Amino acid sequence: MKIAVLAGGKSTERNVSLSSGSKITNALRSKGYDATMIDLFLGYELEDGQSYEDVFKSSNTSTDYEISDAVLTEEDIEELRTDGTVGLFGKNVLPILQAADFVFLALHGGDGENGKVQAVLDLNHIKYTGSGSLASGIAMDKAISKEIMLYNNIKTAQFAVLHAKDGIHPQLAFDYPMVVKPNSGGSSIGTRIVHGEAELAESLKDAYRFDDEIIVEEFITGREFSLGVVNGQAMPAIEIVVNDGWYDYEHKFQTGSTTKFVTPPEIEDDVHDEMKKVAVQTMDALGMTNYGRVDFLTNDTGVYVIEANNLPGMTPLSLLPQEAEAAGISYEDLCESIVLGKQKLYDELKK
Repeated sequence: MKIAVLAGGKSTERNVSLSSGSKITNALRSKGYDATMIDLFLGYELEDGQSYEDVFKSSNTSTDYEISDAVLTEEDIEELRTDGTVGLFGKNVLPILQAADFVFLALHGGDGENGKVQAVLDLNHIKYTGSGSLASGIAMDKAISKEIMLYNNIKTAQFAVLHAKDGIHPQLAFDYPMVVKPNSGGSSIGTRIVHGEAELAESLKDAYRFDDEIIVEEFITGREFSLGVVNGQAMPAIEIVVNDGWYDYEHKFQTGSTTKFVTPPEIEDDVHDEMKKVAVQTMDALGMTNYGRVDFLTNDTGVYVIEANNLPGMTPLSLLPQEAEAAGISYEDLCESIVLGKQKLYDELKK
């Protein structure tokens, strides 16, 4: 099977995506697939005489791609492209994807995760991993997904949606501390915990750099967990224990972080079972398929969903691979099961 691992893109999570894509490509190659990584935005330069099918016969991936500390803006990423092409899809990307048997989406954030890329692939009859375009868009929009959760009696924090025209001193129905985050962002980029009006104003200014729409949530005290679901099977939860601060971009992706991950977690069986049930329920409510990850906070009042991730990270420090390992599933087997699971869904649609 020829598999294009689509990574990079233009979002603020570009560096995370490239790390995921590199690792996924190596894993699929180790399982015998003709896999190659393609940068969605920068494209792929064909060699003399090379066809689109030939792309899958050559190895172009690094085994040790390290995530940079820098968070690239869209302007920074635009400067990386020097071939004069325009649009999200770089040179030769679409015809290479059409030549593939399957596309493994290693994109994170932005148009790679909000359903737009998925819609282009659908229109071109290209098979891909993860959820479809509509569910991807819903899951990426924190406000809409939280409304759906509440409608389905899934506990989540109180929240308000703000726009730039609302100013930086909004009236909110809940008190400090609060969590400020871009409505359609990921990897905690632009996210802050604030404790007063001055911090709120500063945080809103920062968050508006990444999104025109901001979500402000009540801060829920509790233990933090994440739980992946692959092909309908809930993985063991993983507890995230941050010893200095909170689970921000640095703690998620930098190897020097003191964050501790515990899986399976040391919690009561009934709480663990509740998280597994709610994770599957959340994905079903949002229309997500194939695989995803749901983040939680738990305390004496129950299990609260923070958000659902339709294309969770697959980097060396990402949560889903750690959970799968705790379930006895290697990284290589996890990647293969995602491809085969989505292929099964495509086959069922033909019946």
